[in-house]
Parts: sequence; C-alpha cells; structure tokens
Amino acid sequence: MLKIISSFIFFFMTIPVLFAQKDGYWDKERSTTKEVVVSARDRILIKIDDLPTGTTEVIYRITLLDKNQQMANSLVSVLKAIPDPTGISQGSAGAVFLVSKISGDDKCKYAIFSKSDAANNYVTTGNTDEACFIQDEPVSKDAKRLSMDKSTCLKSNNLLWFGFESKNWIMNQKIVLEVVPWVDYKLSRGWTKDNRKAIIDQCKTSNLSQKMTNSGDFCVCVSDKIQLKYTFKEFQKLLIEERNKAFKDFGTICFNETGASDAFNSDLRTQAAVLAKKGSYGAAIAKMNTIINNGKAKVTDYNTLGYYYLITKQYSKALKILQEGEKLDVTELLIQLNLAHAYLLNGNYKSAKAIHKTYSNQNVTDSLSWTQKTKLDFDAFQKAGIQDENFNAVLKILE
Repeated sequence: MLKIISSFIFFFMTIPVLFAQKDGYWDKERSTTKEVVVSARDRILIKIDDLPTGTTEVIYRITLLDKNQQMANSLVSVLKAIPDPTGISQGSAGAVFLVSKISGDDKCKYAIFSKSDAANNYVTTGNTDEACFIQDEPVSKDAKRLSMDKSTCLKSNNLLWFGFESKNWIMNQKIVLEVVPWVDYKLSRGWTKDNRKAIIDQCKTSNLSQKMTNSGDFCVCVSDKIQLKYTFKEFQKLLIEERNKAFKDFGTICFNETGASDAFNSDLRTQAAVLAKKGSYGAAIAKMNTIINNGKAKVTDYNTLGYYYLITKQYSKALKILQEGEKLDVTELLIQLNLAHAYLLNGNYKSAKAIHKTYSNQNVTDSLSWTQKTKLDFDAFQKAGIQDENFNAVLKILE
C-alpha cells in the first residue's frame, strides 16, 4: 500500500515538471565545464562562452578538488533528472545533487560579473562593487541558479565572467566550474520583449491600424505570426518591401481572426450615420463602401448604402448595390422597399409596382408598416429635390 501511495505522490509531483518542459530546455550542447588551477593567494578569471540566445536561467556548480580527485558526476548528467529550472528553485530532491558529493579541503571566494571591465578590474584589485553576485564567505563547493527575473547577471548581455580568489596561503587550488544554460523556446528565436514591442509599435503606425479604435489585439496577432514564421535575425535581414508585405499579409489574416474587422466596420457604420445626418452623404458613402470592400458587410449595410445612393440621385449605383444585398437575404423588406424605389427612379415602374403589390400588407420593421415607410421615403426624396410622376401612382396602390 505504501508503495502505491508513493507512486501517486511521485506522479503528481512530476506533472508540473513535464508540462514545464514545453517552455524550454537545458542546452547541454552549449554547457561549459572548465578546470583551472589557482595559485596560492591569487585571483583568476574564467570567461563563460557566449550564452545562447534566449537564455533565461543559468545553473552553475563550483567544486574545489584535492590533488588527483575526480568529479563523481557532471552537472549535465545531474540535470537530466531535473528537466525544468523550477525544480531547483523549489528545492526538489534532485537539486541536492547539484552540489558535488566530493570536494577538497581548500576553499575560495568568488564573484560573478556581466561586464568585462569590472571582471578585469577584479583580477587586479579584488574590487567586487560591480559584481552581479558575490560569494564572500569561502566555500569548498557551491551550486546556484541565476534567473533573469531575479538576477542582474543575465540582463545586460550573453556573457559572464567568474572571478575566483584562492584562500590557500601555501598550495595551489584545483577548481572545476560547470555552467548549464536554460533556453526559453520563444526567446531563443531572438524575440525579446523590446523586439516584440518594436514590431507592435510599427504595426500601430499602419494605415489600417490607425483607423481602428483599439488596435492592440490586432497588432499582437500580427506580431505573433511574424515571430512564428521568422527568427528576429531573419526578419531583420528582410528587404523593406518584404517586411511590408509580411505586415500586409499577416494583417489581412489577423483583421478577421481577432474580430478587428467587426469592430472596424461597427465604427464605420456609426461614422457614416453621423455624416448622413449632417448631409455629408459623399463621405458617408465612402465609409459604407469601405465596409462592403472589406467583405464583411451585412445585408443592412447594402441597404444603407443603397439608400445613400438614392438620396444623392445615383440611381444606377443604388440599383446595383441593392441587388447585391438582396442576394444575401431576400426576406429583408427594407432592401425590397429600396429596390422598388431604385426601379421607380430608374424608370422601371412595372418592376417597382410588382414589389409594392407583393409586400404592401407587411411591416418593414416590428413597428413600421410598408406603407408608412414608403410615405416617409417619398417625403425625404422630395425634400432632397427628387421628383417622380409615379410617386402618387405608387401611393394609390398602397391605399
């Protein structure tokens, strides 16, 4: 029974670790292992090879060995049992083995630097004022985790220098330094916070984005798609024309995916209505045509644009756009009524009469009858200077 319980405990403890592996990996190929000898009462500097792009965590282990001692196991082999840096920060059992099982009697102090000038100054003077980490208490072995979130060591660049000071006054010391980086999958492609922000800021300057009330979600979508297709370096190498095409192509996709098109069209409808009330029908028509051209227009948008064309005496355009709208919904009576007006004003009284006879006994809305709306429209047409000898004939049909 105890064995079963232990198995369950192990299973649930490992679930977070298994999922965490999706975010990154220990870059064992670019780990660093260096063995150096420090002269008595001397200081020495070890430069770590360039950390890979996307490094957000670093695990290091320091071990001082007596003469002829060998390491029991490497840090890389230990980390195979700890696939995620959170296992170390949470004090998992595997973290215990980060500290070497063996070490000599010698001890040393050490400091970590992220700037070459500060590191070189340390060797000469022992000054640790500019160190990003200081171990001032002499140790014979040590192991720690440096995180980008909590340590300044990983904030400035991808370089680290370890400075060691021997505390042996007589004999040389043998020091083994092992460093293994944790690489975030997303950041390994070079898309740092600043780089992502630059893409989003550029997106917000586009003509389409500036027409939106809120372009945040839209530009984040564009940024995500660029990051997925290109590494940062690849995107930087593109020609200006190629970059612009990428923004345009991904912008078209995100315009629909994020719902930006719906919000954009809603704003245009509101703007068009305001312009129409002011009598600025030309500007209102331009707004409505933008909606139609976006490919997301509703039947009511075709109806509105058709009416604007009628009121501005553009009868042929009105007929064409209303016929397109009718294809979306033949039961929309506002479209049918404006179609009757368009036929009438285009000199086709017969077709207008047929529509009026078909729908004269119905309501165009829940509270407005076909006849009432026809009279309102004829009054609006006459105020706009639109006259037709068949207006009265149509009204007689509706009596």
